[in-house]
Amino acid sequence: MIRIYHNPRCRKSRAGLQYLQQRVDDFKLVEYMKNPLTEKELETLLVKLNLKPEQIVRKQEEYYRKNLKGKQFNDHEWILILLENPKLIMRPIVERDYKAVIGDPVDNIETFLS
Repeated sequence: MIRIYHNPRCRKSRAGLQYLQQRVDDFKLVEYMKNPLTEKELETLLVKLNLKPEQIVRKQEEYYRKNLKGKQFNDHEWILILLENPKLIMRPIVERDYKAVIGDPVDNIETFLS
């Protein structure tokens, strides 16, 4: 089952969702701002993405620029920061079985599906 972690307020996330809807009949929509990820879910996603927590941080967000920029955190601290501030998570994330991809740009989703 394919899942898309989506924030409907984000233009790029909406573009990724639309792209997925045009290519896949059955998938699960996860609005992670309404239904926050658990620590285990985020850790699993990171393994499937093959990325460290800091690599999925949206560094253009005001919260990051004011509170986190230039500071050093270990992976566990980044995970806790992302769980407390899910707006910082890059989006959309498309996941299935043993792999996941950040769907910005949407071409990443096409490569992922093929």
